[in-house]
Amino acid sequence: MMHAVRLSRNLIDQACPSWRVYLCALTPCLWSPFSLSLFCVRFYMTLFKSASFRRFRRRKAVRPNERSALAKSTQSDLSRLVRTADPAVRKAFDVEMQSFSKLHARYLTEKENREELDWERIKLPNDKQVIPYSHLPQITGPEALSKLAVLKVNGGLGTSMGISGAKSALEVKDGMTFLDLIVQQVEHLNTTHKVDVPLILMTSFNTHDDTLRIIKKYVSQRISITTFNQSRYPRIWKETLQPCPKHASDDKKHWYPPGHGDLYESLMQTGVLDRLLAEGKEYLFVSNSDNLGAVVDQRILQHMIDSDAEFLMEVTDKTKADVKGGTLIEYDSSMRLLEIAQVPPDHVDDFKSVRKFKIFNTNSLWINLKALKRIMNGGGMDLDIIVNPKMTDDGQPVIQLETAAGAAIKHFNNAHGINVPRSRFLPVKSCSDLLLIRSDIYSLQNGRLDMSESRMFGSVPVIKLGDHFKKITDFQPRFKKIPNIIDLDHLTVTGDVHFGRGVTLRGTVIVVANEGQRIDIPDGCVLENRLVSGNLNMTEL
Repeated sequence: MMHAVRLSRNLIDQACPSWRVYLCALTPCLWSPFSLSLFCVRFYMTLFKSASFRRFRRRKAVRPNERSALAKSTQSDLSRLVRTADPAVRKAFDVEMQSFSKLHARYLTEKENREELDWERIKLPNDKQVIPYSHLPQITGPEALSKLAVLKVNGGLGTSMGISGAKSALEVKDGMTFLDLIVQQVEHLNTTHKVDVPLILMTSFNTHDDTLRIIKKYVSQRISITTFNQSRYPRIWKETLQPCPKHASDDKKHWYPPGHGDLYESLMQTGVLDRLLAEGKEYLFVSNSDNLGAVVDQRILQHMIDSDAEFLMEVTDKTKADVKGGTLIEYDSSMRLLEIAQVPPDHVDDFKSVRKFKIFNTNSLWINLKALKRIMNGGGMDLDIIVNPKMTDDGQPVIQLETAAGAAIKHFNNAHGINVPRSRFLPVKSCSDLLLIRSDIYSLQNGRLDMSESRMFGSVPVIKLGDHFKKITDFQPRFKKIPNIIDLDHLTVTGDVHFGRGVTLRGTVIVVANEGQRIDIPDGCVLENRLVSGNLNMTEL
């Protein structure tokens, strides 16, 4: 008991050094109930406001003996899981569980040590660590393309848009899906330059079957497509930190794909990395399948070769819409990816500042495959762990331990960033994004999106659609045809709103339907700098 009291006093001394001042001030009337109450109120107010106490509250450390017991228990649970797997896939499943076990053990160790990022040691990258795209060399020929492979991260479901299957199967432009456009891009590259750049799709257990079904229609096209399934890891209960599933075939809700940082381990374990090297491929361009701006760029590839860079990360200028995106920093004399989940709570506002952190990671990466093989053979990578809290359908809190592919930058020699134009970052994360892509602002050219020359400004309009447009099944019926928005600056729509054919939106347009009301924008209507509300009441902005 005395030991516990000493620990508490030490904590209090660190968190609230002034507590003795309050006590001394009250000593003459220490036994007065009112004075004692006043002391307690002042003491706890000061304690809770102190930075030291806030750090202590966040530091839910795991004791060494507790960590050891948890690790052994987890290993035992994972061994039982492996024994329940189908014999045909048991070996591969065992490898996955071993990888998860290492990740889980590292998580427990970090939780025990609770080493937080030292904000004072963070430096912004210099001009040699992030190079402007305009400084890259011009292309002299297509020879470098013969050493290139393209990989798309294709494990997402698009649940935020109400998509039940693989997100890449969604029609995004002129009746074509993400995958249709990706295949067109790579096929055009091969045909134009008479090369053989293969396309690799990294799927998850959520999207693998859908992807295999979809790519059958591309068998006759001039492109080699390979798919491989990334790892499947067990969720862990938040309270016990133990695996949720009890059987290898347990429901999908107990499992998760562990983020795109799993790319490197999965490339190695599936044999895809060795196959690419055997085929003479030396460079891999990696991007998300829903980023329609992420096309092969020969200038970036040539720069990678000329500079002997083993790893390049495409970054672009941050806007207010990108404040949560990861950014490049220098930390302990090496390049690092800093994600918002790693930022101490006291510095989240600093992280989101567009003035301080001017760039963010687009998750388009260029990787030297020989260097990757060397690193994986040398013990692999300890990528920064991202703790992703989730809630099961029945309300139980669980945790997913994930990693980010960009965090690998610290493991490669001469790794740096390329500040690319915003046109190379066109993700579709919401129906607001989808409206923009489907509009007349963009046209398709060999699978890539080109901004219309009729657009007066190089930037795209800000589009904010309300909850009535959140799911794809709600979004599509609300447009007889996508409006003409070539001269639009800003669009906000809330409530039950429907658009007719041939609608034109210019400048700033705001449409607000109050609860219980419906607004129908009639065919051929032109709205320019207008606020529309109620029964088509229009106010000039």
